[in-house]
Amino acid sequence: MKLDEEIEKSVELLKKGKIILYPTDTIWGIGCDATNAKSIQKIYKLKGRNENKGMIVLLDSPERLDKYLKKVPPIAYDLILNSKSPLTIVYPGAKNLAKNIIASDGTIAIRIVKDEYCTEVIRLLEKPIVSTSANFSNQPSATTFEQIDVGIKKGVDHVVSVFQDRVRAIKSSTIIKLEDDGSFLILRN
Repeated sequence: MKLDEEIEKSVELLKKGKIILYPTDTIWGIGCDATNAKSIQKIYKLKGRNENKGMIVLLDSPERLDKYLKKVPPIAYDLILNSKSPLTIVYPGAKNLAKNIIASDGTIAIRIVKDEYCTEVIRLLEKPIVSTSANFSNQPSATTFEQIDVGIKKGVDHVVSVFQDRVRAIKSSTIIKLEDDGSFLILRN
């Protein structure tokens, strides 16, 4: 399947509440519409993941942050623009997302993606998508498509066919927790 066909198919399935296995700007991920609580629940169940453990939300543009956050600390834009590698920021004051993706303290982890597949899917869906590593809880993250457990591949509604042979980042994104006052803490480097 060609990239544009795969993007259209992914968007169509995400709109129907399906979960997909897809290439992100870092490692392969399991995802769904980040505003659909039932789809998010399917991912928690598939991974055997504790619902208290958050998942990352992907957006296509920093300009859309204010739709999903009560307030965007100005330093966020500087951090995003100046980051040389994929950067996930944990923000206070999440809104307009499924309740089961928002942490109990009201925070949400968001990464602005730059890769062609994710950017186009999010733009056409007009909603952010969930991204969690394509593995069962307490198992190591797969860095290539071949390393993904067959149980994960069979447990999703759709496996994206493009970029399966591509090796992208060997590690997950850096995660920074940002406070309202602009201070931040590096959670994962």
